[in-house]
Amino acid sequence: MAIADHDAYIAAAPEPFRPSLNRLRALLAGALPEAEEIVAYNMPGFRINGSVVASYAAFSKQCGLYLLPSVIADHAEEIAALGFKATKTGITFSPRKPIPDELVERLVRASRKAARA
Repeated sequence: MAIADHDAYIAAAPEPFRPSLNRLRALLAGALPEAEEIVAYNMPGFRINGSVVASYAAFSKQCGLYLLPSVIADHAEEIAALGFKATKTGITFSPRKPIPDELVERLVRASRKAARA
């Protein structure tokens, strides 16, 4: 089933994850005021000038924040030091241990900058 927008995605997510998803959406929207809210690959995201600079998702046991690969690589040590698992394009977390707001905002700003480069 295709998801129409961010509201529909969050509403369809498992209930325990909805507050985390709403928080991420607000942080991303605040850090990317010029971005367009989109849904790509059935994940809500934020696009600037054709590039998806940030997106988020909920899975059965965790949530994820997704950014440009260079941003994850540049911040890999800090992400690991805070106890989070990172893949090439994202960071996974649980609602009990969310990514700190300040880190989310820094990563998103770095993703925006990388997309413009």
